[in-house]
Parts: sequence; structure tokens; C-alpha cells
Amino acid sequence: MVGDIEGNAAALQAAYDAAVAEGADLVAAGELAIPGYPPEDLVRKPAFVAANERALHRLAQQVGRAPFVVGFVESLEHVDATAWRRVSSASAGDPPLANSAAVLRDGAIVGIYRKQRLPNYGVFDEARYFCGGTCPLVLPVAGTRVGITVCEDLWGDGGPVQQAADAGAELIVNINASPYSMGKRSEREDWARNHAKAGGVWIAYVNEVAGQDEIVFDGDSFILSPTGRITARGNQFATGTLLADLPLGEPSTGPAITQPASPRLEPAAEVYAALVLGTRDYVIKNGFSRALVGVSGGIDSALVATIAVDALGAQAVTGVAMPSPWSSSGSLIDAKALAANLGIHWLELPIERAMDAFSGILAEPFAGSPTGLAEENLQARIRGTLLMALSNKNGDMVLATGNKSEYAVGFSTLYGDMAGGFAVLKDVPKTLVYELARWRNTRPDGELIPQATIAKPPSAELRPGQRDTDSLPPYEVLDPLLEALVVHERSIEEVIGDGFDEAVVRQVFRMVDRAEYKRRQAAPGVKITERAFGRDRRLPITHSWTG
Repeated sequence: MVGDIEGNAAALQAAYDAAVAEGADLVAAGELAIPGYPPEDLVRKPAFVAANERALHRLAQQVGRAPFVVGFVESLEHVDATAWRRVSSASAGDPPLANSAAVLRDGAIVGIYRKQRLPNYGVFDEARYFCGGTCPLVLPVAGTRVGITVCEDLWGDGGPVQQAADAGAELIVNINASPYSMGKRSEREDWARNHAKAGGVWIAYVNEVAGQDEIVFDGDSFILSPTGRITARGNQFATGTLLADLPLGEPSTGPAITQPASPRLEPAAEVYAALVLGTRDYVIKNGFSRALVGVSGGIDSALVATIAVDALGAQAVTGVAMPSPWSSSGSLIDAKALAANLGIHWLELPIERAMDAFSGILAEPFAGSPTGLAEENLQARIRGTLLMALSNKNGDMVLATGNKSEYAVGFSTLYGDMAGGFAVLKDVPKTLVYELARWRNTRPDGELIPQATIAKPPSAELRPGQRDTDSLPPYEVLDPLLEALVVHERSIEEVIGDGFDEAVVRQVFRMVDRAEYKRRQAAPGVKITERAFGRDRRLPITHSWTG
């Protein structure tokens, strides 16, 4: 966990001891494992950097013959400047820092490698904080020459990995804090395979497992031979130790190490696991133990409630139904059925009296104007207020239920259904919401999300007969369009050239643009695509670009 330096060091010590007990000759943990990743502006606090370095030295004293590769933030104030280059955007007054990997052995730090390639895109801001290293690090371990690299060093041809291979490394340990996104596993493996073949080296790819704000680190560590064959795999979305014997150097002095490859999850299972891990870690690490979900009988709230149960347990989740006069009887039936299937606590708070009270208060300023969006959004804001009141009273975290498609086009109510501490589906397009619901219903514990919830046309039910398609293109059209405009940042002309209707493209582009002010105020949510709203995509709220 970011900032839990003592807790992280203790967990590292326990993992090292367990691996050595199993016969490991070399142990490696993830990138910046001592301070946690990403530490962001915590590294601007000298006390934080000093505490992480003290923890490293204490950990080193407990390490024996088997080397331990551990990531930490290194202060470079007392290091020869020829060993690093200031590529960061830090101000001249900030102390120089490096994203470093220390090699610990026999009670001491025997080597330090400084990450050379500093990513400065998407969720990464490393050029804001760190200076880049200039030199490879290759050390002898059990008769084998081992090179050390860090995360981004592996991405791209040549560079630090090839430097280590040229310096004689037979095995390269690459420690990572690599966030999950759909399809990323194949990219990681492709780059590792390219380096293994180009350098004639083994690659040990070591990745963290955790949720940190909107980022999820999925583990998925592996070992790859010089021929490009993956010979061992670690867990996905679950902590553990990957142990493997490699045909290098001297024979192991410990017992034989064998570990079957962990099976890979199918695509829907991967995304679902990321959402569960991200939700669990965000709720628990921020000091909460229970969650509230406003359940409407719709697909989004049903999926969020199910994820919350898988993350926290049924006893820690409360479903709150808040029907209005426009809520269909079927929706309330579906919401109750969901709560019964999940075994969660149930609370029903009809909002008609609150609607009447607000209508009375607003009667004079609203006089003479037709009923419309203001009255519809008021219902959502009443619900948001009730959920936040329950949160304040009982200390439960409210999980917002909006999905990426809705957030993209502003089809959500600020301070209403966007209210909450964490937006579980913030990066999940609507069509994927349906896919995940169907997948979850195939699991051994049976059909939890009612079929009626999956089958019904999506509706906010804020006025009689309302359907999402009254305001939006069908999601089967909208989601691919948003993929092109938001994820890939294609121009209007390019997207029209792909065959999309011009009027629809221009309408959606305007909606995405105008909704930026809402998204800026939204709760964080799990990143599962290559470009999520938030740190991945930073646009000005106020601008006049229309292409």
C-alpha cells in the first residue's frame, strides 16, 4: 500500500523468508515495493523518502545469502551525478530522486540500479519526479550473471535490457508496477519475447498485485526463456510467490523448485477480477468496511452490487431502493430479487414525499416553465442525498453505479447518480456491462442478476416511458463510436470515414466535450481500458476546439 512503508517492508521480509525456505537462490519483488506505487507527490516530502530508505537498510540487514531485488525511491543528493541524468520536470530546488532497485545480500546493499526509461503518459508521471539512470547493473548470483531493469525499461527496442545483455547478463529480472488494462498481457509478453530473443537471455517479469486508487496491478508475472517460451506463470489478481528452477549457473543448494503454471483467465473474467480487486482495495485501504449501493432494478446497479459482494462479502453490502412514482413495479421486483440472490441488506426509501417537498419549495421560481430535465435530475439528486446521508450516519462507502458510456456523454446527474466515493464501472462501457453480467451469471454460485434486469431496455425511469435511446444512439452504436473518439482520439472526419453517420458522430462529439466538467467532479473508478477518464485523459474543461 502506498505510504505504508513499515507494513510493506514487513510483507517483503515475510515473502523473502518464505521463498528462501522453498529453496530460492534469488528473490525479486515489485517496482517501488517499499514506498508503494505510484507515490506521486509524497516523494516531494523529504521525510517520506528518508523513511523509505531507512526501511530499505533495515530490510537489507535481514537478508541472507540469496539476493533480494527490491524497489525504492533513492535520494541522489550524495550520488555522483555521472550516474544519473536529470530528465525530470522537477524544479531546480527539488532534490534529485531515482526510481531504483536495490540488490540486498548478506546484510548489505550490494548494488543499485536506477530506472532509465521514465514513462510520462497515461497514468504515469515519472518525469515529474525522477532522474533517469545511465548504467546497467549486472551481478553474479549462484554462478549466473543477472541483470536488473525496472518496468518501462522493457518497453521498446534495445535500451536498458539490451545493455544488460551486452554486459553479460544471462538472466534479466524486470521488476514492475504495471497497471492492468484489457489486452495488455500480450503486449508485455511480446516485448519480453523480443528482448529475450535479441539478447539471448532469460527474462523474469515480476509484477505487483494491488488496487491503488483507480489503478489495478494484476500480477501475471512470468519467466521466459531465450527462445521466447514462457516456462512459468504467476497468479492474476492474487498475491503469491512464483518459484521456478532455471537451467543456469550452479545447481540450486535447496530443494527442487517446481510450480505448475497458473491458468489464465478468460477476457470477461479478467475484467471482473480487476473490478473486484480495485473495489476491495479502495474501500478497505481508505478505512471503510461496508458499502452502500443504490439498486434500481437496472443492469448497472445490479452489477455494482454483485461486484461489491464479491469484493467485501454480502454482510458488508446494503442495497438501497429509492422508488419514485415513475419507477416501474418490475424494477422494484428485480431489485428485491437481486438483493435476495446476493444475500445483502435491504433498505427501501420511497422518494415521492421528498419530490413533493422540493416541488413546493421550487413552485414559485419554476412557475410558467414546462416540466423537464430539472425535475428529472432532482429525483437523482434526492437519491444521491439519501445515500450520502446514510454514508455519513453509518460510515459506509457509497458506490456510484454509472458506466463509461454514460460518463462519456454526460448521461448522468452530477450530485445525483454520480454521487459516491468510488465509481466501480467508470471505465466499463455499457455493452461490456451486459457481457460481465452474463458472465457472472454462469459462475458456479448460479444466476445472481435477474434475467429480467438483463433483458429490459435500459431506462433511467425519471419520466413515464423513458428509454435511454430517447437521448442516445443504441449502445451497440455508441460504444464503438466512443472507442474511436475517446480511446483512440480519432478526428470527426476520420470516424465519419469509418462509416458512422455524420450527424450521430457530431452529436456524440459535442456531448463528450460538454460533459468534461461533470467527469472532473466524478469519483475515481477502476481503470480497465487503455484510456480511462481521469489521469489517463486530461483535457481542458474550457476550450473551443471542435474537431
